[in-house]
Amino acid sequence: MTDVTIDQAGARRLTEFSHGAGCGCKIGPGKLAEILATITPATHPDLLVGTETGDDAAVWRLDADRALVATTDFFTPVVDDPRTWGRIAATNAVSDVYAMGGRPLFALNIVAWPSEVLPPDVLGEVLAGGADVGRDCGFAVVGGHSIDDPEPKYGLAVVGEVHPERILTNAGLRPGDALVLTKPLGVGIATTAVKAGTATAELLDAAVTAMCTPNAAAADAARTARAGGCTDVTGFGLLGHLRKMAAASGVDAVVETGAVPLLPGVRAQADAGVVPGGTRRNRDWVTEALDTAPGVTDTDVLLLADAQTSGGLLFGAEPARAAAAVSQLREEGVQAAVIGSVEAGAGRIRVRP
Repeated sequence: MTDVTIDQAGARRLTEFSHGAGCGCKIGPGKLAEILATITPATHPDLLVGTETGDDAAVWRLDADRALVATTDFFTPVVDDPRTWGRIAATNAVSDVYAMGGRPLFALNIVAWPSEVLPPDVLGEVLAGGADVGRDCGFAVVGGHSIDDPEPKYGLAVVGEVHPERILTNAGLRPGDALVLTKPLGVGIATTAVKAGTATAELLDAAVTAMCTPNAAAADAARTARAGGCTDVTGFGLLGHLRKMAAASGVDAVVETGAVPLLPGVRAQADAGVVPGGTRRNRDWVTEALDTAPGVTDTDVLLLADAQTSGGLLFGAEPARAAAAVSQLREEGVQAAVIGSVEAGAGRIRVRP
């Protein structure tokens, strides 16, 4: 699952069409907050999760035992193999359902495509990658919508279900919880290194493997651990998503940099300045809520702020249950770790070596 050229497009690579790297193309968290502040949130007795806390998906109650989880996500190419890009985009989109504690039911394709430049069989491979993920995760991909666009984009609108009393939100962190992360960081830096031509084969393969790994097992582990709060780590980076969680939960968070799993070689890339703009925007946005202890380097903070594509779940659970969840996930081949803790507070993040 590594990069290939697109011969049908005159040997141009898919990533050449992309102005950014996957979820790193998201509008920055600070600017997005300004935009959303102008919109009155929707309210309804059956709207169990809306936009107030910037959660991963909307949740709508159907009855006492069932609720729908709805989300959408799409982005520009992060790799050059079209089927792999389709898998990554679909895995990323369905992750929001898992982050809410839900089970995906079906999805619709979202496609923007430069039809005069890239041939239809390349798009067919992208769609096949999305369908692969649907089969692997037990949901159906049925139809969707496409537009002609100079920059290719792909993703899914996903509908899932969850019990109304078992919803995981980003507002559920509790003082005393341990923080669990279920994938290594560094995807944004890795995909930027690919575009810069500095990525090693080991780094690229590790990044693609991480992006193509669904968060289904991680969601099961979070539910088993009786997680109080959960989110998936994507375009706003670990620090950006954790800032939102801490503020929504009314707590402080502590991150131990030495405990955070990283992709192989990604620190060297960051030290060399191979860092996407989205990562720097994340770092700048979270700075006002961040306290760094002596020994924490600028590179440490950039890695924690790195804009992820199809990242892992971040959840809080009672320490013994968190440790058991990590042990179980590692037995299943998931690179999970306890990376910190939750304390009483008001939304600050403390980073320690």
